[in-house]
This record gives sequence, C-alpha cells and structure tokens, in this order.
Amino acid sequence: MDNIEITLLSEGQIWGNSNESQLEVMKKNGTAATVTDLCILRGCFIYDDITKSNPPIGRTSFFWTRSDDDSNDVCTVIKDGNRGSSFKWRRSAAVRPVFQSFKIFSQISPNRVRGYRGTEEVEYGEYPQYAVNLKMQSILESEYNDGRLNKTGKSYTFDLVKPNDFDIGFKPVTYKEYEYLGKKYVRIRANFEFYSIKFKLSNGVEYRDGDYVWVEVSPVQWLIDDKSGLLISQMGLVSGIRFLDSNHNYKGDFKTTEMYKYLNEYFAKDIIPSMTKEEKSRDETSIKKQINPYNFKFNNVSEEDIIRGAIESGVSVFLHGPSSEGKSARVKQIDPTCEIIYLRNATPDSLNGKSVYNSSTGEMIDIKPTWLTKVEEKCEKEKDRLHIVFFDEITNALPSIQGISFNIILDREVNGKWKLPDNARVVAAGNDMKDSLAANKLAEPLFNRFAHVYIKTTTESWLKWASENNIHPAIYSYIAYKNGSTLRSEYNGEKPNADPRKWEMASKMLYATGSPEMIRALVGEDITKEFVTFCKSRVITLEDVLNGNYTDNDIESLNTAEKYATVMTLSQVSEDNLETVRDFTSSLGKEYTSVFDTLWSHNEEDKLEKLQEIKLEGRKGNVKCKIRERN
Repeated sequence: MDNIEITLLSEGQIWGNSNESQLEVMKKNGTAATVTDLCILRGCFIYDDITKSNPPIGRTSFFWTRSDDDSNDVCTVIKDGNRGSSFKWRRSAAVRPVFQSFKIFSQISPNRVRGYRGTEEVEYGEYPQYAVNLKMQSILESEYNDGRLNKTGKSYTFDLVKPNDFDIGFKPVTYKEYEYLGKKYVRIRANFEFYSIKFKLSNGVEYRDGDYVWVEVSPVQWLIDDKSGLLISQMGLVSGIRFLDSNHNYKGDFKTTEMYKYLNEYFAKDIIPSMTKEEKSRDETSIKKQINPYNFKFNNVSEEDIIRGAIESGVSVFLHGPSSEGKSARVKQIDPTCEIIYLRNATPDSLNGKSVYNSSTGEMIDIKPTWLTKVEEKCEKEKDRLHIVFFDEITNALPSIQGISFNIILDREVNGKWKLPDNARVVAAGNDMKDSLAANKLAEPLFNRFAHVYIKTTTESWLKWASENNIHPAIYSYIAYKNGSTLRSEYNGEKPNADPRKWEMASKMLYATGSPEMIRALVGEDITKEFVTFCKSRVITLEDVLNGNYTDNDIESLNTAEKYATVMTLSQVSEDNLETVRDFTSSLGKEYTSVFDTLWSHNEEDKLEKLQEIKLEGRKGNVKCKIRERN
C-alpha cells in the first residue's frame, strides 16, 4: 500500500463546519452507516434497534472520526448519523476506514458503478465481513478439525485485548485465512465487551464471548468522492482498536494515534486479496512485487462464461462449431425466450422488413419484420432483463443476407430505420467451412464485429447437460462408462455417425420405443451393438436400491464394468433419496463412491455442500458407534 494513506473522516467532511465543506458523498448518502458481523465479533457496541436512515438498513454502532471533540477526546458519529463524543481509550467504537490517495483512482476506474442517489461505488480489496449460515458453520468446522482446509497463506490481525480493558496497549492476534470450494473464510474468536450476554449475527445465530465463528472473506464496498480523492468504506469494517491511551490528550494529531498505526501497518496489508494458487507457483520475488492494481480475477473461464460475459457487456458474440455441438442450446440456457432467426432460409423482407403501397393515401408504408416486433415487445415488457437476438446459420446464408445481418450487428439498426432496444443483445452462430459444405466464408468486416467462441462439447459438460435434461439413463451411463469415447464417431457421408445431438435424438427414441436396436439409424451399427451389450449388463437399479431388492451375493457377483454401470445408473437419484443410494455405493468400494459423488454433483456448489453434509453426519454416526462400543 505504498504512498496510499488510510485514515478516518474528519468532522468537517462528515457534517461540514467553518473550516471544511461537507463531502458531496456524505450529502447524498447520509452520515450514518451500518457495521459488519466482524465488527460485532471484535467488540463494537451495538444498538438494539435497526437504523433506517438513508441509505443503510442494518445494525449500527458509533464510529470514530479523526477529529478531536475540543475536550481532549474524540468526535464520533452516533447511530442516527449525528455528532457525538467518546473517550479516546475506548475500544468499542467501529472503524470506517478511508483511503486518501488520488493514485488509487487509476486502479479502480474500470470497476465503478452508480449507487444510491447518484453516488459512485466500487469494490476494492477483500476483508472478513459476514458470518456464514449454520449449515456452513458446521461443514467448515468439521473440515477444519479434520485438517482438510487449505490455507491461503494470508492472515488478518486484530487486537487480542478485551474491549473493556482500557489501560492495556495493542496486542496483535492473527487469524489464518482458509479456502473451501473456491471461497475464503476466517475462523474468528468472539471478543465481545458484553460477554455475560448473547449477541446475534446476521446469520440469525446467537453467540457468546469466546465462541469461534466462521466469517466469509468478501469484496469491500467503497463510496467514491472524486473531488477529495477519497474512498470511504460503506460500513464499519473492524472494531476493538483503542484510539489512543488515556495519558495523552488528543488535539486532532491523528498520525500520532494507535488507530493510525493500526490502519496503516495492519489493516493496509489485510485488505489486499490473498494470492491464487497460480500466483503462488511463481517466483517469490515476483509475488512480492505483484499488486494486481486492477483487482482482476485470474481464474479459468469456460466458453459459457465468455458467452455470458460478452452478452452482459453488450459485445456481439459468434459461436463456431459443427451443427451437433449445441450452440443454440447454450444460448437458450442464457435466454430461454431468445428470438432465433434462421438465416439460411431468410429473405431480405423477413430480415429487414418491407414497404407496401397504401392505395388510399398514395404513400409507401414501412412494415417492421416480425422478429423485430417480437423482440421489442419482450424488451419493453421486461426492461430489467437482457434479451437475445440469435442469428443462426449465418455462414450458410447467402452473401446478400449476410450483408443485411452485418448492418444490424454493426449499427444495431434494422433497414436503417429501427434501432434495436437497449436491452437487446446479438448472438450469431454458424459452421466453419471445414464443418459444412454449404458454409460461406464470413466477410472480414462482419467477422471483426464479434467476440468469437469455438464450441467443443466435452464429455464432462455433456454429462452435466444430460443429467439436467432428462437424457435416458442408459445412454447417460453408457457414455460415462466409455469415458466419452463414443460421444462422437467419424462422419463419412455414407453411414450414420454419433454426435451429441444424435444422442439426444436417440434418448427420445428410447423413451418412445424402449428398443435399443432402434438407435442404429442415428449412431450407426457398431456403436449400437456395443450399446446393446452394455444395456444387457447386470446392474442393481435405482428402484432395487430404494426398495432393498438386492442381496450381498448380488453385490459380490458384479464385475468391475457392472459396478461402474450400476453406479452410473444410480447417479440419476434425486436429492431426497441421495443418502440411501450413497450408503449403498459404499458397499461396492470407496472408489465407486467417489465416482458416484463426481457424477451426481458435477462440481455444483450446492450439491457438493449436500454431499459434505451427508459425510459429516456419517462421521458423527461413526463416532457415536465407537463410543457405544467402548462403553
């Protein structure tokens, strides 16, 4: 945080006085503020009522300023946003940090957003703020006790001294940061002044002094005051820090205080986000120098992430790939009501509208194309949503139709007369020339107006999609068992070949006919023969497991392929019956339970949490059994 000073607001900046004008952001946003759960955990005084002053709604405390109160103590902001005063040696006031540096503005400029009453806001840095829910508290505590949580290498520093110990100086205590399922958490011990009573946090749980609480690390929200070059935290972030000892009178010389030292020696380091795994692998010297000034996220992104990002940014996006890769399905996942225009069959009138002669007036009347009318109606009805206009098969369109499309994409204007709605977004798709004999090369000016995404369906993504779209369990299990090797087969123009779309069609045929032999018309004879053999494998079905219709001998007689086929079939189970089925998979062996967990969860966070909850309950049950055995 070189050359960037952290301070507090002055009395004049908050309310205005003869020496200073009130900050514009204070006029618009109000002078009151709320506090985070961390503030409460670290000992700030909290009011029982909820502040309703503009704009915050939440629990509040009183806040330090950097101004003296003309009586050798400190001016404070009380719960309703008015001026107050407090003894400088108290630790129970909340701290609302302020960055004082124009230098930092170049780092945050791309991330500004419009906030309350026209104020500008920005996310900058990370800090522990709010306690996680009760279920997540239990999961994290279990993972922590079992030593399975990964440390990020970062820690946060607070004051170890009790809030009501006024005569003791700052004693640093640090809490390590842990990572779980891509998020960061800190296990913090409550250091509450009123330790004889309980206090409640935002997760609805009551705690006492000394309790350990898991708090999530999240981006910090700041208010921007351009004129003064200040970033002001929207709420109180920390507490439990003594402003100054009782032996010194306070005359507004803030840089001599314990508070200033804490903010610039400890908080300044704590606010910087922890390094990612990729960053940790770099040279140690490079890591020390790296500060990521734009606060970017350097995580991997999928094709779907890029599509969403382009749409949200207002950038037209082009999806490349063979016709079987589910390009339109990806668009429909983002906007189920998207307006699809099939350009291979389009005419100038269907795409651009037409003019007709009005014999009664002798004038030509311009008529909008049907697709544009539909888009306008959707966008007007749902102004807070983005609606997609999907130009499909653009490379299979005639050059003249491509030219009309180019005008719409380039100018967001139809026929030079009608603008696309502001909340309409353009997505196009087409086959590359190597994938389709009917494809035409996209004109360079049109090509350059798009962000380009090259779609290639992976086995993992297809299985996830299949589990969510009612693909027949036999097909799902077969593709998973073959590890995706039969998801596609080579196209020769003479015999049917397999691809993701063909398997979707095969699923519909299986549901309708119940005959596996039927699908040879879709995926070819060789794959169908292998699929039929797979379907004849002995498996213990989901119905068998739920009804207890199996014996130990049935399990022991399954070979490896049959066990995998059984697990894959069972992975279609609903959450209601998950525990029963997962218990069964453990009888097949640990490796099969691991396969089941992967197939069932598809790495979705809510499903992973559900699995973790079941594991936790299982460990508790094992402990109880061992205790009973000892007794």
